Amino acid sequence: MRILDQYIIKSFLKPFFATFFIVMFVLVMQFLWYAFDEIAGKGIDIAYILKFLWYTCLNVTPTALPIGVLLSSIMALGNLSENYEMAAIKSAGVPLIRIMRPLIILTLFISSINFLFLNNIYPYASLKQRNLLFNMRKQKPALALLEGSFNTEIPGYSIYFEKKYGPEENLLKNVRIYDLKGGKKNDVCITAKKGEITTESGSKYMTLHLTDGYYFEDHSQSKKKKADKNKMPASSAKFETYKVNIDISSLSSNDLDLEKYKKHYMMLNVRQLYSQSDSLKMSYDTYINAKASSFYIRNYGDKLYKRPDSLIRSDLSPDILENFKIAGKVSITQNALNSLKKPLRTIQVFKESYKGKRKILNLFDYEYHFRFAFSLSCILLFFIGAPLGFLIRKGGFGLPMVMAILIFVIYFFINSMAKNIAEESSISSTVGGWLSSIIIFPIGVYLTRRASKGTASFNFDALSLAVKAIIKRFKKQKEPKRL
Repeated sequence: MRILDQYIIKSFLKPFFATFFIVMFVLVMQFLWYAFDEIAGKGIDIAYILKFLWYTCLNVTPTALPIGVLLSSIMALGNLSENYEMAAIKSAGVPLIRIMRPLIILTLFISSINFLFLNNIYPYASLKQRNLLFNMRKQKPALALLEGSFNTEIPGYSIYFEKKYGPEENLLKNVRIYDLKGGKKNDVCITAKKGEITTESGSKYMTLHLTDGYYFEDHSQSKKKKADKNKMPASSAKFETYKVNIDISSLSSNDLDLEKYKKHYMMLNVRQLYSQSDSLKMSYDTYINAKASSFYIRNYGDKLYKRPDSLIRSDLSPDILENFKIAGKVSITQNALNSLKKPLRTIQVFKESYKGKRKILNLFDYEYHFRFAFSLSCILLFFIGAPLGFLIRKGGFGLPMVMAILIFVIYFFINSMAKNIAEESSISSTVGGWLSSIIIFPIGVYLTRRASKGTASFNFDALSLAVKAIIKRFKKQKEPKRL
């Protein structure tokens, strides 16, 4: 049996290493294509680019391992079944579970490696990669500014623009700049229809060339007397071209190894995630209780309790409004609506703050459970791939590759969906982290049982013949009729 175990492991490891490195290459290229604009044309040393690729390889390894296990398990057992080696082994009285046993042990070992990656190397790689990418973006400040949102990365300024375009992504549309230097609160506002960002190499200033806009400055905040403030002094001017020099010395650091972000949930191990989640929960509960208490006091919640009336008059209607005339009803209703407007506005403002804090807490909780669930994805996907390989009886990179990609895309989609709905508190973070495992576990059990009995869930040969017949019939209909 040792010879058989060695042969099965060898049949599994050959396609595993091949598919693992192919998948890793594809994932790294995909991320590199996404980050190409941040790297290309900035004069960054090749050593930093190679370092960035190395961190990216470490980052995608936990994703490449389950795909490699899934594809290689389908190919290994598919090859054995296609060459009738599986039939010969089973005819000797060896059950399928015994055939799969060495691969199960090997896959458990790979799952352990995956957990070590997720818990130790993945957070480190995420920390290094994301900070390096951020520092690369700062080599060209125009690329660090995002369209459609207020950019506050540059101290003393809040910059908004509707669209960024051009070969170098330095042309702006519908620009709005707030000068916040010296503790000002939007006292200076500059708007323009178009803008262009220029930065000389080595300079600590970024120049914004604005076209067709307005300059507005409120001087009332600088006045000390109330009478002067009430005059609301301000100055405004229309310009065709205007130049704004912005100090970007805080952004233009040449130290690409500088680490600014360290507390992101992707950059923490399991123990740190658990500790951070506990701290966030305590802070969140304190915040909720303080807001609830403040809202209760400010809106006289203690006076909203219904109290028994000691004097009951038969001539008064239980419906309070019915005891007044039309003018009185209108006045009471209007006063009630006015009293509700302020609490409703408070609730609306509090709602956005509450959702933001809750989302952060959910992401930390989700990531904690996801690390454990995703480390088990190797063994779970193996129990889907191995029975499928036995049932379809096809080896090579053809059908197994298609099926593996389809299965992992579904698995990845479930993970993404679970993260989104857990982030919005539609389901608990615990369920969100384990949802994909909960769904694919019974599928793996079902396929393994069907494969052990030797009965396929689907007749793949019949399905293939049916597809070919449909294609052949469609081609005949397309052929022109001969006269």
